[in-house]
Amino acid sequence: MSLKKILSQEQFEELADSDMFLLVKHSLTCPVSQAAFEEYEKFAVASGINTAYLAVQEARPLSNFVAEKYQIKHESPQAILFKNGKPVWNTSHWKITEKSLREASQA
Repeated sequence: MSLKKILSQEQFEELADSDMFLLVKHSLTCPVSQAAFEEYEKFAVASGINTAYLAVQEARPLSNFVAEKYQIKHESPQAILFKNGKPVWNTSHWKITEKSLREASQA
């Protein structure tokens, strides 16, 4: 599974409508975010589920849209798991690990 970078609300909505989809909000300048992104990469390659990420510096309107639409306070880094178009799990910072992502996607 390849890593898909998204920038627009349209790209997000296409993915959010799938059975299961993981979104990762990533900061290009934060070391904690870089560590979380590496965990996300490991998960994305092994999992087979739809995943995508956005870089908050490049896609601030999309990041804000997701936070506002789903009433999930913005954090960076942040992982949000959607099932059937609804967020069912989210976490942030050091809690983003390959293991936590795998466990959430299997719940």
